[in-house]
Amino acid sequence: MLSLAGAHSLHHPEIFHHQSNKKISFQWAKIPLNKLNSPCLSSRFSGSWNLSSSRRRFYAQSTRTEGDSRERIQVSEERKNSSTSAGTPANSFLSLLCPLLKLFGGGDPSQERNGYLEVATSSLSSLARFPWGSKSLSGNASNLESRTNPPHLQLYEFEACPFCRRVREAMTELDLSVEVYPCPKGSLRHREIVRKIGGKEQFPFLVDLNTGISIYESGDIVKYLFQQYGQGRNPSFGLLESTLFTGWVPTLLRAGRGMTVWNKAGLEPPKKLELFSYENNAYARIVREALCELELPYVLHNVGEGSSNSELLLKASGSKEVPYLVDPNTGFRLGDYKKILSYLFQTYSTTS
Repeated sequence: MLSLAGAHSLHHPEIFHHQSNKKISFQWAKIPLNKLNSPCLSSRFSGSWNLSSSRRRFYAQSTRTEGDSRERIQVSEERKNSSTSAGTPANSFLSLLCPLLKLFGGGDPSQERNGYLEVATSSLSSLARFPWGSKSLSGNASNLESRTNPPHLQLYEFEACPFCRRVREAMTELDLSVEVYPCPKGSLRHREIVRKIGGKEQFPFLVDLNTGISIYESGDIVKYLFQQYGQGRNPSFGLLESTLFTGWVPTLLRAGRGMTVWNKAGLEPPKKLELFSYENNAYARIVREALCELELPYVLHNVGEGSSNSELLLKASGSKEVPYLVDPNTGFRLGDYKKILSYLFQTYSTTS
């Protein structure tokens, strides 16, 4: 068995899909075995992986599959990526934008807000991204397994980031459920985990426990998700290309909500909250911003138009309206975004 301990460099591998004989290239980070077994991460990773090497090629074989039909991902170790999160113009601009939006933004997120202004700016944000993040492309027959089993995708991101938004839009289209670990500016809780797994603080960052692969770069993540879970589908026209043009609009209109950690955010609860949502819903966006500012990890069930998760939502809430929040730590269940906000800031602050 090959030991990957201490390795967290980035590569540009080719991933081969054995059924269609297609391949895609994307940026990925190996998950060292010693990091997967560390105490702070052990509760977040499960499953057994056999790793072998041959002529500088790694094969990750999942033991989750049945019989002899194992999904094999062939990864060629060819090129290293020496870029850092601070080196890209987009990240540099975001670092400059954060303090400005915080200065002119909405202030303390726990205080009473102007409801009309909140809904208006969030609705305009949805309009700017109207073609993306509202519909499921998978159809009602897909995603049956995710409705009964916990998700094996983990996304480290923060709500206001336009590139993280691109990934969430893709997940809505693919009807995927995912564990979200918010990493707002000033966060210590989950950013440290990203550094340990991938070697740097850069977002979004995806960990796929089904394949044992972790990936930086939103474009690469979207391509990987569609290759792995799209069943031959492609992203909606313009989803990848439009982020640089309109992806910033929600960040600006929402004045940086969901960008920085709230200074009174409390401890992480023992059980993850669950949120039924879809990316471009104006009311769900406001709730996701609060979850991000509180650094609360949650399971995101995407329920876009035509989603197979609609039945799960209907069973849980009696309707198909989003957002709908379930807190297994307290038994709280509610679908009114204003009451959800009030509950979150009262329950998960340092003063509660």
